[in-house]
Amino acid sequence: MSDIAIRVDALCKRYTIGRRYVRRTAREALMSALSAPIRLARRALRSHDDRGDEDETTLWALKDVTFEVKHGEVIGVIGRNGAGKSTLLRILSRITEPTSGEAEIFGRVGSLLEVGTGFHPDLTGRENIFLNGAILGMRRAEVSRKFDEIVAFAEVERFIDTPVKHYSSGMYTRLAFAVAAHLEPEILVVDEVLAVGDAEFQRKCLGRMGEVARQGRTILFVSHNMGSIQALCSRAILLSHGVMLVDADASATVKRYLSDAATKDQVSRPPSKNGDPTITGVSAHVQDSAESPCVLISVEITSARARPVSLDFRLFDGMANPVGCGCLGAWTEEEKLHLNTGKNRYEVELDTSQLAIGSYILSLDLTIPLVQFFDRLEHAVRFDVARPPRPGKQLALPQRWGYGSYELPVRRAASTAPLESGATTRVVPPFA
Repeated sequence: MSDIAIRVDALCKRYTIGRRYVRRTAREALMSALSAPIRLARRALRSHDDRGDEDETTLWALKDVTFEVKHGEVIGVIGRNGAGKSTLLRILSRITEPTSGEAEIFGRVGSLLEVGTGFHPDLTGRENIFLNGAILGMRRAEVSRKFDEIVAFAEVERFIDTPVKHYSSGMYTRLAFAVAAHLEPEILVVDEVLAVGDAEFQRKCLGRMGEVARQGRTILFVSHNMGSIQALCSRAILLSHGVMLVDADASATVKRYLSDAATKDQVSRPPSKNGDPTITGVSAHVQDSAESPCVLISVEITSARARPVSLDFRLFDGMANPVGCGCLGAWTEEEKLHLNTGKNRYEVELDTSQLAIGSYILSLDLTIPLVQFFDRLEHAVRFDVARPPRPGKQLALPQRWGYGSYELPVRRAASTAPLESGATTRVVPPFA
C-alpha cells in the first residue's frame, strides 16, 4: 500500500469575474453563432501569452500547485487572504472541481471548511451526527460508539434533539468540529473555521487535533495563527495569489511568510462592498520616550451605517508567537464602540515597557462579540522595540497551542466622530 495520503499535481482553478449571463432572443443567439468563427480567428492571431482579455476577466485562484502528503503527516497551509487556501481545501474535499491538474485522495476524508458544512438545517443535532457518519462511509454502530463523546465535546447535550437551524453559530461550530474530529476519518481537512469560536474552544479544538495527529491520521490545516501552525504542524505550505511559494518545515515556512507579509508599518484597504464595517487603515509608530515608551496605533474604520462594535488587538513577536491580546470596546452595549456613518478613527497607545527588544506584529478583528464577525486583518502591521524592558518588567509568556496569556492594557474610547470632521479619539492605557 502506498504511503501517500494526498497527491496534488499541477492543480489549477480559474474563475471568470465580471461576466454576466443574460437571456438572449433567438436573433441574438443566431448572430452570436454566426460571428463565432470571426472571434476565434481574432483570438488565434493574438500573441501566445493571450493575456489581453484574461487579465481583466480571469482570476487564477490556484496555478500549477504540486505537492504530496504522506499518511500521518500534519501539514499547515498558510498565506494572506485571497492566496487560494480555501479553494485548495474545497477541491480536496470534492466540493469544487479543478480547471486542470489532478488532486488524488487515498483515504476517507472528514472536512470542516465552514460552519455546518454538510449539515441539514431541518435535522436535529442527533440526526446530523448520523448523517455525517453515513457521508463518511461509517456504519451506524461506529457512529453510535462515538456519539456520547461527540455530544460531550460539543457541549450541546440539552439541544441535541433540536433542529440545528435553531443553534447559535457557536453551537453549530462546536458540533460541526466534534463530528469531523471524532468520526475517525483517515484524512482531516480543517479551514480557519475555528476562528469563530472563543479562545477556550479554540484551545480545545487544537488539543483534539493534536490527539488526532498522535493517532497517526493525516491533517491538512489552514490557519492564520502562526503559533498554532508551528505547534501542530511538522511541515507547511505557503500560497500567494494561487501560487505555491514554499513547501518546507513549519518554522521555515512561517519565517518566509512573515518576512513577506509583515514588513510594513501601515496598511490601507477599500471598504467592504456590502457596507459592513471595514478596517480601512492601520498604522503603527513607535514613540520611544524615557517616561512612557509606547507604540501609537491609528485605526481607521469605515461603516455604511452607525453601529456598535468591538475592536480586538492581538500582538505577536517576530516569529508570530502570541504575546497577548486586548480589546477596544467590550461585551455590554454601554462599553461597545459606537461607529458613525462614514470614516472613524481611533488612536491607541500600547505600552512597550514590558516587551523585549525585537520586532512585533499586530493583528486586528472587528466584531460584535459572539454575534457577528465583520473584518479581520492578520499580521497587518509591524513595529520594532529598541530599548530593553524595565527591570523586573519583562513579560513571561506561558503558551498553550499558540495563545499568549498577557492582556494588552487597552482602554475603551469615550466616543468617536466621522473622520471628515477632523476629530480623533486617543486611548491611553494605564502604564505600569
